Amino acid sequence: MNSKLRKYLTIIALGLAGGSIYFLPYIKYVFYDAQISTMGITNTQSGLMLTMYTIGNMILYIPGGIIADKVSPKKALVISLLSTTALAYIYAFSMNFAVAMVIWLGLSFSTAFVFWSSLMKAIRIIGTEEEQGFMYGLYYACNGITGALTNTFALNVYKTAGNDMSSGFVRAVISGGSVAAVAGILLIFLMKEDKKDASAADDGEPKFQLSDLGKLLKMPVVWVVALTIFCGYGYYTSTSYFNPFLTEVIGVSPESSGLISIIRNYLLLLLAPVGGILADKVFKSTCKWLMTAFLILAALFGIVMILPSDISPMAASLYTLIPGAFAMMMYGVVFSTVSEAGIPRMMTGTTIGIASIIGYLPDSIYSVIFGKWMDQHGAAGYNYIFTFLMITGIIGAVLAFTIYRLGKKNREQAI
Repeated sequence: MNSKLRKYLTIIALGLAGGSIYFLPYIKYVFYDAQISTMGITNTQSGLMLTMYTIGNMILYIPGGIIADKVSPKKALVISLLSTTALAYIYAFSMNFAVAMVIWLGLSFSTAFVFWSSLMKAIRIIGTEEEQGFMYGLYYACNGITGALTNTFALNVYKTAGNDMSSGFVRAVISGGSVAAVAGILLIFLMKEDKKDASAADDGEPKFQLSDLGKLLKMPVVWVVALTIFCGYGYYTSTSYFNPFLTEVIGVSPESSGLISIIRNYLLLLLAPVGGILADKVFKSTCKWLMTAFLILAALFGIVMILPSDISPMAASLYTLIPGAFAMMMYGVVFSTVSEAGIPRMMTGTTIGIASIIGYLPDSIYSVIFGKWMDQHGAAGYNYIFTFLMITGIIGAVLAFTIYRLGKKNREQAI
């Protein structure tokens, strides 16, 4: 197979892997009522399952990153994907709360332990240093498409059971969970052999040692990267608040707002490679592109607060797609800052593990803060949210500039 074709097919397969492996952990977001009804559990118990998963993730990110730097990315990814499918089958044929709690803890091991760091590392290894932005952008585009397709596929299978909600949910779990195995099989044939994927690159870099963890923790640039990912992911996840903003403040119908939300959350991910091209070809630097994107996003969220009160619902809806587009183009390349930070390839997995602990905190922090503002201030609460996000953009730009300066220094010193 042509090496260039293989490279892009591998990225597509990695996108399928990332888009399908999280189907089961977050299945409640699509099949909430069906899951509760089939298992006979309460809303609180449903929340506890996801809490078990997120706690497990937080604990496993760093050790998983260390292991990812010492093992073959191909093996780590394939085993993780097949294990996730196996857990889906066990869950489908048990539907017991106690068993599900163990399964959701197991999902932390199969989807976050070595999988996430190995996935990000595999993308970095596949592309050259000059095309990191595009590789990560292409991955996130494929991730968004396959994530939407996986859930659509499972939903269509669910409907085959007619009015039997329990039977439909079991079918959805089995079908959606099986997609991860398909991704694993594709990676077996598409990813290069272990000796070529090893953490020690062909340029003679030494392999990762456990003692290098202390070295990484002492590197300021690692923490700056983590905070930059925090700001980038915060924008990525916060665009969802445009949905209630449009219905509660602008007066858009729930159906129309839902349609705009689907476009914003899934279809706009197709713009992620555009962000990569801008970073690689136009700005010649991921950090320079991030500085620009963060400042543009800060301005766009500021403009939301001064939109005319008589603006048409259609115009307001279309406007929200603009910050959504920039958020996708920015977040799609944010992990490529690891390369520009001057961090050696053999430390990539551990760096991703450290950065992910901080980088994904918006999931647990923002929802609490934003929810409190919305409860206390009603429609005015959105001004607090958008002001917060405007400030986030300014901070993100400063952080990206800091990575650029520190990365340049690190490369000169050849750490």
